[in-house]
Amino acid sequence: MANQQQFRSCYQNWMTQQKLDLDELHQGLNNFPNDVEYLRLITNKALNHFENYRTARAQLAKHDGPSFLAPTWGSTFENSSLWIGGCRPSLIIRLVYVLCGSQLNAHLAEFLDGVTRGNLGEITSSQLKSIDALHAKTIKEEDKLTSIFASVQEKIADEPLALLADNSSKVGESSQDEAVDKAMDSHAHDMYKILVEADKLRLDILKRMIDILTPLQAVELLVASKKLHVSLHEWSKKRDIQMGISQLPNAEIPSSSGVRPPTEP
Repeated sequence: MANQQQFRSCYQNWMTQQKLDLDELHQGLNNFPNDVEYLRLITNKALNHFENYRTARAQLAKHDGPSFLAPTWGSTFENSSLWIGGCRPSLIIRLVYVLCGSQLNAHLAEFLDGVTRGNLGEITSSQLKSIDALHAKTIKEEDKLTSIFASVQEKIADEPLALLADNSSKVGESSQDEAVDKAMDSHAHDMYKILVEADKLRLDILKRMIDILTPLQAVELLVASKKLHVSLHEWSKKRDIQMGISQLPNAEIPSSSGVRPPTEP
């Protein structure tokens, strides 16, 4: 039977892997921006790590789905921003729009002079059309899962939990403990299933976005998204300490990177 420590370790290992991937992606972006094969290699590696985390999380969540929807290992700021246990898939698309505008403004003079970098500031009209279509599809999928999740939450007021609570002679106790446990386990399993679907959508949208972008743009996006994730994690921990909330344990377990960069000329 999995426990909270295993849940916490899974998340901490993922955050450690995020930092390792960020270092590797950043190195590729800075040192090998024209090596298309290498950029694809480190992009696919980062996606595989995401897939591995999703699989490990799904296995653990079978034992207690609600723990991953209201994680005790997350900071208050991070938890307040969760959508079904993680970020909204549409966040990755919004990030592309922001990076596109920011880079275009930063290098506008060069762009007008005909200097090209091939970065996210140079999204083509064809790419933008595909991104807009993906955005619309993502919103529909998010709304669908949000509706399903709302139904799961509303079932708390249905039979049997509502009647078990109403018929209990003392609040918080019941003469039908087995029935209570069975009902709560059923709700927990429903939450686990919706978490798995949400994680699947998160990874699917990221992969679709990567397919739209060039290898260089894909690495830029992954660098920016991981910087945002890791930075918010660290800032949020500091904020909790400042707010008087207990400091989160820091027992992250490092893992090896594994992909060697190409030899520089």
